[in-house]
Order: sequence, then C-alpha cells, then structure tokens
Amino acid sequence: MVSTTTRETSAPSAAFFDLDRTLLAGASGEVFSDAMRAAGLVSRHIPGEKLLYKFFNAVGETLPSMALARQAATLAGGRPQAAVQSAAEDVAERLVAMVQPFAEQVFAEHRAAGRPVVLATTTPYDLVKPFADRLGLDDVVATRYGVNADGTYDGTIVGPFVWSAGKLAAVQEWASLHGVDLSQSFAYSDSVYDTPLLAAVGHPFVVNPDPRMVLMAAARRWPVLNLDVSPGVAKIPVVGMELQKVGLQFSRPLFYPYARFDIAGIDHVPAEGPAILCGNHRSYFDVAAISVMLAKTGRTVRFLGKKEVFDAPVVGQLATAMGGIRVDRGTGSDEPLQAAADALAGGEIVAIMPQGTIPRGPAFFDPVLVGRWGAARLAQLSGAPVIPIGLWGTEKVWPRSARLPNVLNLTDPPEVRVRVGPPVELKYRSLGADTKRIMKAITKLLPAEARKARTPTPDELALTYPPGYRGDPGRELERRPGTD
Repeated sequence: MVSTTTRETSAPSAAFFDLDRTLLAGASGEVFSDAMRAAGLVSRHIPGEKLLYKFFNAVGETLPSMALARQAATLAGGRPQAAVQSAAEDVAERLVAMVQPFAEQVFAEHRAAGRPVVLATTTPYDLVKPFADRLGLDDVVATRYGVNADGTYDGTIVGPFVWSAGKLAAVQEWASLHGVDLSQSFAYSDSVYDTPLLAAVGHPFVVNPDPRMVLMAAARRWPVLNLDVSPGVAKIPVVGMELQKVGLQFSRPLFYPYARFDIAGIDHVPAEGPAILCGNHRSYFDVAAISVMLAKTGRTVRFLGKKEVFDAPVVGQLATAMGGIRVDRGTGSDEPLQAAADALAGGEIVAIMPQGTIPRGPAFFDPVLVGRWGAARLAQLSGAPVIPIGLWGTEKVWPRSARLPNVLNLTDPPEVRVRVGPPVELKYRSLGADTKRIMKAITKLLPAEARKARTPTPDELALTYPPGYRGDPGRELERRPGTD
C-alpha cells in the first residue's frame, strides 16, 4: 500500500499513528463522552457538545479544543481511575468499528518489516489503552493523569501533554527507551499541530489532512494518504470527497444524449461492503454503462483495466486517481489481483470483465461467453459476492471499429440495456467451474437473441474489428480467453 522499506535497516524503527481523523474516521471524543455519562462519571451534556464534535470532524484540532483537553485533567480530579478504565473497555469495540478500512493493511506492512506499531495521541492513556489492545498495537504514547494513593486522579498531568511539541517530546522519550531511531521511523497524522513529529521522522505521511495541513504537506512535499479508500485514489483536499464521487455526478443518462438506458436490478448491488461486479465485454462504452448504473447506487468502484489505458498521458493518471487497477496481462503478475483483493478487504466494490478483452469477428457473436479465471480467483481469495451484469447495445453506441462513440446520434439514439443479477452461487473448488458459473449467470441476463447462434453479415463483422485491423479473422476464435 505504501512503501515501508527504509534505505538503512541497521537501526530499529517504529510506526507512530495519531488517533482522531487519522486511524479513526472521525473524533473519539463523542464516544468517550457517552461512556463517561454511562459510567456516571459525567452527569450532563456540555452545551453545544455535538456541534463541537462535528466542527472537529470537519476542520481538525483547534487551539481552544486543545486547551479544553488540557483542562480535562483538572476536571478528572477525584474521579476513580478504575471507573474510567472500565468505561474505556466498554466502548473499545465501538472505536474499533470506526477505524479506517485500509489502516490494517498499513499495520501489516510495518509488522512484516519488524516495526512496532504505536498509537501516539493526546487522548488520555486510560481511555485509549483498551482500544489499542484490541487492534493489536504494540504500545501507546498518550497523555497520562496523576493518580492518588486511593486510586483517584489527582488533577495533574504526569509527563508531557501529548500534543504538538509535547507529542514529539513523548515520542522521543519512547524512542530513546526502546532504542528506536526516529530518522528511520514512520509517522501518520491529519493535524498541522503534529508537524513537529512528522518533521522529526524519516518517513512522514499525512492522512486525511486538515485545511492547514494540506498547505503544510504541499510545502514540505509530504505524501498524503487516505485510509478510507484504496491506495492512489484521489480525494478533493479539505472537502474530503473522492474524485470518483464527483465523476459519478456526471455519469447520468442526461450526460449521454446519444444513448438510451434501460437499467434494472440495481438492488442486487450491496449498499455497503465488498462485491465483485462481473460484466460481459462488448464495447469501450461498457465502463460508461456500468458507471451510469452505479451512479444510481451512490457507490464507487475499482475497475481493473488494461495497462495501455494507464500508460496513456493524462488519461492514465486520471484512471489511477479514479481508483483504476492497472493490469498487464503479458507479465502474469498477481499484483493487480492482490490490489483488487485489498480493495475488497477494505469494503470496496471491484469491477472486472472476465472476458479480458472485447471479442472480435465471429467470436463477438458466439452465444457462449468464455472468461478468464481472474474473477473466480478473486472471489476465492476474498469471499466477496460476485454480482453478474449483462450488457447489451453498448456496441451500437461505440462499435469496436470506431475511435470515438457516435455522439451526434441524438434523434434516434440506440438503447443500452443493463441488467444486474443476484450473487452467483460459487463452489470455490474449481476455478474453471466457478468461471463457467459466472459466465452463465451473465448470459442469463442478456436478451434472448444473445443466446442464439447465427451467422453475422460482413458489415456486422467489420464493426467488431479495431481501426486498421490487420489480423486473420479466421483465427479470432483462438484468441478467446479461457485461462489466465
């Protein structure tokens, strides 16, 4: 996901993660506040409390909010430590559910490299320790409250207030105790107030940056990560909206006046969680048709596409930023499949055309769809449901013989038929057999004419060949995919 390989490996290193708006999708304060009230440690709501949390989620830390956090130690005076620890235990799982979906993959990379993964947060130690334990983190660097002999808090902070320069001081102390070299270490944070820590490590990463950190990251050329989406996927700074979400606003029939859409079965696309969309391949317009269908669900998708698209200037960078996964079929590499599996593990949707390429010549009219094994392998790896999609008529909008779609056909635009079916029942024993099950499910979603063998006319065949085609039409059936 991110490069965790350091140039120098002789000195031990570690990975330090901030909590709110970095590991967590939002602020932990509201969760802890609820826990305190449930435990009887806090008797009432602070006026405007929910508004403050919403403001924090939008813009990040502020000086007033941190001043209040510092004063919390005084307010905790006389409260029993055991009761706070118990309240923290009660809400630990609730916090775990708020962890960004792709954080675990970053943890795994650091663990594989032998680095301890450490939570570094302003939040009091007693509140976050149960959460860190459930995540399997190696240690916690957090603000610590003084405790009286009778087990109640004494209203003081022991050691640094773990924020801004104080967080750096606390991390430096931890690193010194554990023999860790910060110049070889990693740090992740959303807040501009964590600039001292990020500047002190050799590998700083900005996650979900607050408005000021956007500028700081640009000025210092620090890489920006978004742990709620797949690696490389772009989001609009400050607003935090995924670029593809913006693009889907334009993936509506209104913006394709040269095509008429007949879409049904979108309720089979899960409202949340992973799914593998598998469609037949008839045209370059297939991606647009699937996008129009997905726009109705509000979900984004990671398309697996040929390397030629990603290698093209501008278009390639845009395809990556929109969440595309580059596939170089000639190498036989498993990297695209692993990237797709990682996206599914993060709860995303992946779209794949099992045929691998648009059939040409007689193969285009063959009623038996033959697919590569990639979709079945991906389903076996991830356990994600396979959702079949039947596409028909896309080739009339953009035939293989044309370099561009026929955007001038506004008076009598062709109909594009999109049908989404229920999850395919797979056996997970044979990739070949499961691939056939997927292709049969897609075929059932096509109109009756697609399932009848017929002899195409010369003009129909000509439309299936790319411009300047110099191949042997008689051998096109041999290039149909069957295995990876």
